[in-house]
Amino acid sequence: MQEREPQSHLNRRTFFTRSLAASAAVATVAARQASAVTQSVAQAPGQLPKGKIGDLEISRLILGTNHVTFFMHSRDLRYVNDLSRHYNTDEKIIETFAAAEANGVTAFMTHQDAKIAKLFRQYRDRGGKLKWIVAPWSDAEGRVADPASYRRAVPQLVDSGVDALYVPGMITGPLVKQGKGAQIGEMLGIIKATGLPVGVACHELVVVQFCEKEKLPLDFYVKTLHHLKYPTAPKPEAMKTEHAELPGYWCNNPEETTEFMKGVEKPWIAFKVMAAGAIPPRDGFNYAFSHGGDFILAGMFDFQVAEDAQITRDAFAAHKNRARPWRG
Repeated sequence: MQEREPQSHLNRRTFFTRSLAASAAVATVAARQASAVTQSVAQAPGQLPKGKIGDLEISRLILGTNHVTFFMHSRDLRYVNDLSRHYNTDEKIIETFAAAEANGVTAFMTHQDAKIAKLFRQYRDRGGKLKWIVAPWSDAEGRVADPASYRRAVPQLVDSGVDALYVPGMITGPLVKQGKGAQIGEMLGIIKATGLPVGVACHELVVVQFCEKEKLPLDFYVKTLHHLKYPTAPKPEAMKTEHAELPGYWCNNPEETTEFMKGVEKPWIAFKVMAAGAIPPRDGFNYAFSHGGDFILAGMFDFQVAEDAQITRDAFAAHKNRARPWRG
């Protein structure tokens, strides 16, 4: 084993030699990281089909956030989030953004999160071009969940470079059920005034029904959609009451949702299409497109992106003549 050089031998010449070597190494690593996005995009296999939410054109497949914010809805398998946290380091998350862009994905969709915002800005600083669609959620002053907090948070998000904003389902659902749906309209109005595309997300169909009835000023919906034909799907009696983490909470009425959305003219971003990993992507993507979803929001590890992008191309081509007209 090579012995460590005694402290007394660390003279000025040795110090500067080592400092220059260290600086060169750091510069090399930085250069490699800075070119990672550009190199990935240069190897792109092909574009994805696209559509619009408001005036913003995006790919029909959108990169989701639960894999990188570690809310993977893994039922009672608590170790899954730990595995994801250890795999998805900061640099790996940036690589995932680059992998998505390289495979034709043009948008990343997430709730407001300081860490993810920082990493996404780093990705953009390296040349990344994904669009950024964000749900206001929390900031330095606390929770963002009502018109007053939206007046504070929305301008900050606009200044940070977001491309579209939407009100998340964990806010819209309770508001509608508590008879406070008018607040959704106020929050939408605050976003609408910025000129950005604005949407409403929800787990429950009653939210879409309320928004349509009240003709709220929005450009797109973000609504869960998946079938219930997978082994761990909840039994019908388990879906009669609200459950925060059971699959039935994600889309407990796919047939009713499909039928109602046929008459909705606004674009529909379908999410939870794989019931948080219980449904294979080819099955889930085909179901979502064939049953009316215009876009698919999917959380993906970097090694899943290429396959999911190809599945999107195949599924879109297979269902061009579906019952619900394509929106967006």
